[in-house]
Amino acid sequence: MCVAGSFMNLLDTTVVTVALRTFVATFDSTQAVVAWTITGYTLALAAVIPLSGWAADRFGTRRVFIGSVVTFTLGSLLCAIAPDITMLIAARVVQGIGGGMLTTLTLTIVNREAGPRRVGRVMAVLGIPVVLAPAFGPVLGGWLIDSYSWQWIFWINLPVGVAAIALAAIVLPHDDSAPSEPFDAIGMLLLSPGLPILLYGMSEIPSRGSVTDSHVGIPVAIGMALIVGFVFHALYRSGKPLIDLRLLTNRAFTLTNAAMFLYIVSTFGAGVLFPSYFQQLLNQTPLQAGMSVVPRGIGAAITVPLAGTVMDRRGARGVLVLGVTLIVAGMGVFAYGVASQRESLPMLLTGLTMVGLGMGSTRMPLVAVAMQTLAPHQMARGSTLIKVNQQVAAAVGTALMSVILTSRLDRPDQHLSQNDLSYAYSAAFLVAVALVSLTFLPLAFLYKKPSGTGEYGTT
Repeated sequence: MCVAGSFMNLLDTTVVTVALRTFVATFDSTQAVVAWTITGYTLALAAVIPLSGWAADRFGTRRVFIGSVVTFTLGSLLCAIAPDITMLIAARVVQGIGGGMLTTLTLTIVNREAGPRRVGRVMAVLGIPVVLAPAFGPVLGGWLIDSYSWQWIFWINLPVGVAAIALAAIVLPHDDSAPSEPFDAIGMLLLSPGLPILLYGMSEIPSRGSVTDSHVGIPVAIGMALIVGFVFHALYRSGKPLIDLRLLTNRAFTLTNAAMFLYIVSTFGAGVLFPSYFQQLLNQTPLQAGMSVVPRGIGAAITVPLAGTVMDRRGARGVLVLGVTLIVAGMGVFAYGVASQRESLPMLLTGLTMVGLGMGSTRMPLVAVAMQTLAPHQMARGSTLIKVNQQVAAAVGTALMSVILTSRLDRPDQHLSQNDLSYAYSAAFLVAVALVSLTFLPLAFLYKKPSGTGEYGTT
């Protein structure tokens, strides 16, 4: 049930990317306008994530989960029957609202139901859609559009959504709600707009080519100001903040989130550049480029279940160290192939497979460790904080890699040679290698146990 809901949400995040040109032709629109089918979804998702922890505590996880799947499924139906681009964008916003709640509540449900002894294996099952959806989403989207029509990238969500709703109604227990749970209205007014405004500003960096552009600087400044205001409010003014930042006093929780931030910045940022590299330097078509990055997803799918089983039996330390090592080595192989201009597919695909094997051993174990450090009553708010961290890290990674790439390619009135392109991409990939290598630092402190503490250095 949780896997179905998570896969439906994650798949829809990536499957639309291949439909943008189709939307331009179908609705006689522009690339800038149809891009809002992705931007609107992402911003709506970011806006509701801060609310999900409070909603789960206030109304009960079961009710909110079912409501989020209903909202997402309804949004999919509205997308499929949208008569124009405006309605399609609005329907995507509805999808994002459901998806934002869904992605956070899934973590809470899985950790509550699994218990500490099985959390690794259960999180591994949940991790399968996390690694498969980005790899196969564009391929599935391209096949549906070519074989049927663009509407089918949304129609496919309906049976999955209905099945998830039915299973949730049958399987999920009636958990306790807290009708007296106070609502942090000031926190909502600060964080719910602040986070999507910040992410919007960062998302403009690749198209604007500069962090000093007003379309980047103004929303980033406004978003940061609102978020700083929320931090002050949450720490000093609110007894029950929308996101409980006091969870960060938990040393293990903070270190795990720091490692997760570095991991996502590097892997998500590099992941954006992989298809672009294959198209620009190897002259592949979009579908070919999508197929070229599939080995990364296959590698992750292989190690996700293995990592969960080993984590439950022997702890997460060895799994995480091996995972990060594989990512560093894989990105290093890929970067070497780019820098030396040995653009042979075997070397590049070997690097991507190693990255995938490492990702399957890293992302979900990090989430599992973070959740294991929390008490049951903290899980809903902790899941929210983890998801906010992941959203910001993904935006930072995309913006950072785009800035590095465009800065190397910014040569007015000068033809870019193959050497120039290889140098620009290799610089970006080497930065990604350096960033993911830094993940070892918080992991080292995480497992440096003071006397009288548990596995992760917690009392």
